[in-house]
Amino acid sequence: MKNQTSKIRDVVLWPEFQVVWVLLAVIAAVFILDLYVLTSWISFVDGGLLLILFALSASSVYRSARIDRDTSVERSELNSILGSLGDALIVYEADFRVIFFNPAAERIFKLDAKAVIGHVFSPRDVEREGWRTLIQIVFPSLAPRVIPRTKEGEYPQVVDISFTDPPLEFRVTTAPVTDEHGKPLAFMKIIRDRTSQILALRSKSEFVTVASHQLRGPVTDISWALQSLNNATGLDGTNKTIVTNALAASDSLLRRIEDLLNIAKMEDGQFGYKFEDTDISDFIAKTLADVLPAAQKSGIKIYFDRPSEGLPHVFIDPKRLALAVTNLLENAIRYNVENGEVTVKVDKMQDKPYVVVSVKDTGIGIPPESMEKLFNKFYRADNALKLQTEGSGLGLYIAKGVVNAHGGQIWAESELNRGTTISFALPTDPNLVPKNEVGAEDYF
Repeated sequence: MKNQTSKIRDVVLWPEFQVVWVLLAVIAAVFILDLYVLTSWISFVDGGLLLILFALSASSVYRSARIDRDTSVERSELNSILGSLGDALIVYEADFRVIFFNPAAERIFKLDAKAVIGHVFSPRDVEREGWRTLIQIVFPSLAPRVIPRTKEGEYPQVVDISFTDPPLEFRVTTAPVTDEHGKPLAFMKIIRDRTSQILALRSKSEFVTVASHQLRGPVTDISWALQSLNNATGLDGTNKTIVTNALAASDSLLRRIEDLLNIAKMEDGQFGYKFEDTDISDFIAKTLADVLPAAQKSGIKIYFDRPSEGLPHVFIDPKRLALAVTNLLENAIRYNVENGEVTVKVDKMQDKPYVVVSVKDTGIGIPPESMEKLFNKFYRADNALKLQTEGSGLGLYIAKGVVNAHGGQIWAESELNRGTTISFALPTDPNLVPKNEVGAEDYF
């Protein structure tokens, strides 16, 4: 009861209710005047009508005041949320007049919101002192380096914008604010400052690259020396075995170094793809021929289920894609059972401009709990570790990166102790192949 009384008292004291009390005073004055001028019963009829008018007016004022107050609270809450965002948020009307500039935007661009809000952006503002970076964000065509991440005309628009002096990395998302009919009323830009993450990634990549290059030279020399010893005729059986094992270990280490170099280049977006029109069936046949000696040495049979009809060509980098396919085949051989089989198949995807390549083995399979981690860097399933203690866990990670760079997707299906099928799709439409190489920084 006390809470209800308190609420009524608060409403009565609202500034919006001042007009109600003025109206009540006018009604009271009219009623008193009626008492003097008119007969008594007519005065009371007028008074009742005036009270009804007062009640209706008070109710209308209350509803209007309540809506205004709720709207004000919601607006205040929204401003608090937008103001606390870690990403910069800029909202401007269709004529580029700025209507919102949050604190994160002030911090990133080192500009006061009061100086920006109400201003109409123009490309000429790039000449204003301290405004260059902001204007290049608003008008990306003025920026030194821009990489689109979405198709032109598709919203939200996402672009990566880079600056060199000072080094800055931004991901900019632009989306329209529309009315109920879909007509744009304004546009908002969300600017994420990725500078620290990108610089950290590049530093890590540079370290791996330098370290791998430094290691590759000595390891190559060691492999060459061991190869010479292995070919020598004066070694007895024991020493021959020692040299052979050392040579195998050296070659394995050299492959790990090459994998690390490849990953560093991939994650830096500098793998250097050279795409060309290719017959996918011929490409797979050639890659299988290169892997066949290793399969025969392991006692594994390889089959190519060549399509009965011609397939559309694909736009690929044969060297890079061969690396991915070879990794899949080597895994299918390494984790197979004795006298196992590997079947490679190529099909056209139904109703989509893609072909699908699948590598199916009769091996140990993958535990269900490992499936979602399968393409992670350095990951190896427990049963794979037990069967083959050696391995880097990089093959599938590299394969995924190469397939993604071709505009494709890769996935796996497996049944424990029955085998695994790794499949990947490649576009047959060159327009679906990314125009720019994707690096690890694109996932932030």
